[in-house]
Amino acid sequence: MDNSLIQETASQVLVGEISFPEVVGRLLRAGVEYYHVDYVARRKSFYAADDSAPVTTAISYDDLPVVPADFDSAGLKAAILDSQRHGQHYRDFTRRAMAAGVQGYFAFLHGKRVLYLGRRGDQHIEWFPGAQPTPRQ
Repeated sequence: MDNSLIQETASQVLVGEISFPEVVGRLLRAGVEYYHVDYVARRKSFYAADDSAPVTTAISYDDLPVVPADFDSAGLKAAILDSQRHGQHYRDFTRRAMAAGVQGYFAFLHGKRVLYLGRRGDQHIEWFPGAQPTPRQ
């Protein structure tokens, strides 16, 4: 994986300089297959397909909320839509997702989906814009 491109991309996300589609493109170029955001630990870990050591970056925002036990899927969906339609800053998305009970998520770049997880095992799958689930045979 291209550690410097991952670090640069993660930094630009935190300050709101790039959009999610740009993030996906850069991380794919860097060799990332998927990444995990852990709001409780305040970090992101990026993983390659070859099982090499992950690259980890900090989520350095101040005053983030405590993740509640209850999962508010409507609140999460509203935060996702604001990001997709209005270019919401990642800091605001982070606060809103945490307040909605998201303790973390996995973004599967080749699978074109994000799996959001709550503290009690609640989950929500969000497909990348334009992606569709494939029917199982």
